[in-house]
Amino acid sequence: MSRASLDKDPQDVAAMFDAVAHRYDRTNDVISLGQDRAWRKATLKALDAQPGETVLDLAAGTGTSAEPMADSGVRVVACDLSVGMLDVGKRRRPDLAFVAGDALHLPFADASFDAVTMSFGLRNVKDVDAALDELLRVTRPGGRLVVCEFSRPSFAPFRAVYQNYLMRALPPVARAVSKEPEAYVYLAESIREWPDQHALGLRIKHAGWEHVAYRNLSGGIVALHRATRSA
Repeated sequence: MSRASLDKDPQDVAAMFDAVAHRYDRTNDVISLGQDRAWRKATLKALDAQPGETVLDLAAGTGTSAEPMADSGVRVVACDLSVGMLDVGKRRRPDLAFVAGDALHLPFADASFDAVTMSFGLRNVKDVDAALDELLRVTRPGGRLVVCEFSRPSFAPFRAVYQNYLMRALPPVARAVSKEPEAYVYLAESIREWPDQHALGLRIKHAGWEHVAYRNLSGGIVALHRATRSA
């Protein structure tokens, strides 16, 4: 398969996720020990999308986060760079709006959404600041942003154990449950290189978002960043 590098060329990233799309959700469940389900629930709770609102779920993958929003009456658009991931989601939920799109050049008009969210995708974007700018552009004044992303455990001994798992244990686990383990080697490397909670919060603020705050999930393995666009 085409393995994405830390340069994060969009074509390489898309090809990598296309290759793992058919088993992506199952593999994530295994390597996260089921924690990915709790992270999705926490993200949806933080987003607090209401029936009738229009929400952009960017890096939506197969639509696992978009589905419960749609079922609750939210008008949700699931957007992803990987057509393969979208195809898997579309086969499962043909009623949902799946749109292929690049986070750096979103195919939506200004101020189109009441809220925008991105789970485990910002880390894979070539230009994080440009993506945050794009998310701000398509959000209505007063609208909300929620970013769920891998982060840095706050307790130092646990952080050491976690980083050891990432670089030593995750690739063998991925080989046991996935036919495309190189994607999960990239996953481990990209998490290790990603900024911590505070640094990401500053980047969100510098992009023009207001009321930026975050909270840790699973001891800081994942962080939820929330912000609003100025009204």
